[in-house]
Amino acid sequence: MTPLPPPVGSGALVFWRLDQAQFAPTWDSGEGSWRVGGRWSARGVRAVYAALDPATAILEVAVHTGFRTLDTVPHVLTSARIAAPGQVHVVAPADVPNPAWLRPGAVSAGAQAFGDALLKAYPFVLIPSVVSAHSWNVIFDPAAAQGAYGPAAQERFVLDPRLHPPSVAAG
Repeated sequence: MTPLPPPVGSGALVFWRLDQAQFAPTWDSGEGSWRVGGRWSARGVRAVYAALDPATAILEVAVHTGFRTLDTVPHVLTSARIAAPGQVHVVAPADVPNPAWLRPGAVSAGAQAFGDALLKAYPFVLIPSVVSAHSWNVIFDPAAAQGAYGPAAQERFVLDPRLHPPSVAAG
């Protein structure tokens, strides 16, 4: 479960990530970003992308793969705690140089350079999600953040089948 905020909960800073089951053991390697880059990191930069809540982590994957894949290919949901919340840098929407970077669409070299600089300067970066504008993504370089997060918990992901209903045949 997502930790409840104070005063009703501990307020622990937990992040979530969804991976295909085959990649679950290396969830924090940054290998995908290294190979192809991402919205906030250029190819050749190791960055782990996660979210502050599991629903956003699921949407971040679904927007790229679709609910069909989440329904038919085994996935694993990983959660981990940031040990020192003081090491987290928050990027507010107004801090992003180009507001278009926070909208769906093509990835920009400018956004990647902005993210690369953030990853070099801070162990963890919170940045608004593009797929869920009122949610937060967590990005970190696994080498720079080593020892500052954990322990990770992993569980088999189960998609609500209503998100991938059968097709209705035209009669």
